[in-house]
Amino acid sequence: QVQLVESGGGLVQAGDSLRLSCAASGLTFSTHTMAWSRQAPGKEREFVAAISTGGGGTAYADSVKGRFTISRDNAKNTVHLQMNSLKPEDTAVYYCAAGTVAYWRRSHNGYDYWGKGTPVTVSS
Repeated sequence: QVQLVESGGGLVQAGDSLRLSCAASGLTFSTHTMAWSRQAPGKEREFVAAISTGGGGTAYADSVKGRFTISRDNAKNTVHLQMNSLKPEDTAVYYCAAGTVAYWRRSHNGYDYWGKGTPVTVSS
């Protein structure tokens, strides 16, 4: 049974940083593209970042480029999202996803597995 468990969310102020983590089990982690998506209240889920199977390729939504960094550790079956210079508009539930989607598509569609999400609230 595949499980993706996110952690690291919380309440921060604008300009602060947070590091989200996603621990994966039940799948061959190193063969899956990993991604983060988010869903703000009343809005559709949107792509945030994705990373290739080996970690050498990354892609970001324009809204987070230069502020967020996605990384992965295939030895520990984990993927991280370092979020810097947070803004109130980054407030959302953040989801981890795994799939065989090409990371450069910059889309949250097509992923096979999803976590339950971790909430991030950025106050102004």
